[in-house]
Amino acid sequence: MQTLTVDLDIRSYPIHIGQQLLQHSELLTKHISGNQVLIVSNETVAPLYMDTVVAGLDDYEVSVSVLPDGEQYKTLETLSLIYDSLLENRHNRTTTLIALGGGVVGDMAGFAAASYQRGVKFIQIPTTLLSQVDSSVGGKTGVNHPLGKNMIGAFHQPQLVLVDLDSLSTLPDRELSAGIAEVIKYGLLYDDAFYGWLKASMEKLVERDVEALQYAIYRSCEIKAEIVAADEKESGQRALLNLGHTFGHAIETHQGYGQWLHGEAVAVGMLMAADLSARLGWIANSDVAGLKKLLLRAGLPVVPPTDMSAEDFISLMAVDKKVMDGALRLVLLKPMGHAVISSDFPIDLLQQTLNAGPDLGAN
Repeated sequence: MQTLTVDLDIRSYPIHIGQQLLQHSELLTKHISGNQVLIVSNETVAPLYMDTVVAGLDDYEVSVSVLPDGEQYKTLETLSLIYDSLLENRHNRTTTLIALGGGVVGDMAGFAAASYQRGVKFIQIPTTLLSQVDSSVGGKTGVNHPLGKNMIGAFHQPQLVLVDLDSLSTLPDRELSAGIAEVIKYGLLYDDAFYGWLKASMEKLVERDVEALQYAIYRSCEIKAEIVAADEKESGQRALLNLGHTFGHAIETHQGYGQWLHGEAVAVGMLMAADLSARLGWIANSDVAGLKKLLLRAGLPVVPPTDMSAEDFISLMAVDKKVMDGALRLVLLKPMGHAVISSDFPIDLLQQTLNAGPDLGAN
């Protein structure tokens, strides 16, 4: 087991990464202070891992809330099911919520914890690669709205993130690839050496080599922990973690939540951000072509939806948390391995990127 810490003073917490961690209930119980626990999971993950987690909590009053599975259920309506479980089982302010699942479960359980009785503790047990390297770390919680993704939420840090690598053995290939997109993001925006390692190791990741996956998860969490520690509530540097997300969220919203996986939309969004960066002269065309090849090796899409126009993108991108005083701000690359937040780009260059379609990254 490897452990690193998200350093947030009194709100600091550990991230444990290793195999067979779900069998070690003491890793969980040391972070549970009351005698009540609500485990939030979904219909896919609960049959796989719920019994193991519950078995290690026999000294506690354990309740369970099993949600429908899918991004389309990341709504206020579904969130109410968690509140129903808390209230029906009379959970008090000392209760602890445990999120057992992917990013949707983690985001909703975290938001429920942030808002139930104005804030209770919660623990993240992410079971997808994407949630292990990204959404479970940093305290972003929330739900989607039909007009915009993740626009309703709160910052609420977990007590612990427990990453059991064994959960990746049941992950569908498409979900694994979606998680790799977020791993690639960390190399692009922060660590060129890690990006080089990804180019050399992509086949090992796709083939689920445990050693390669553990290193990729550890380094991704290490980068995110460093950025979150410097800017917990996204007033500056943390916004760099949204590389590809403004484009990607527009795709998810336009296509209907759940049609594109989040990591798939982010993959195309990163390629669009790289394409615009190259049109601005900040990176080379060969860098964009190299990113496109890497995404394809990871099993990810590299072409935006054919039914999305430039106007569709711009309209949906205007409903984004990085829009300030009416100005669209994008996370771009200047150069590879170093991201910047910028609204200083000619609209005609953005239009060229949005209209590139299948030629995106072809130069």
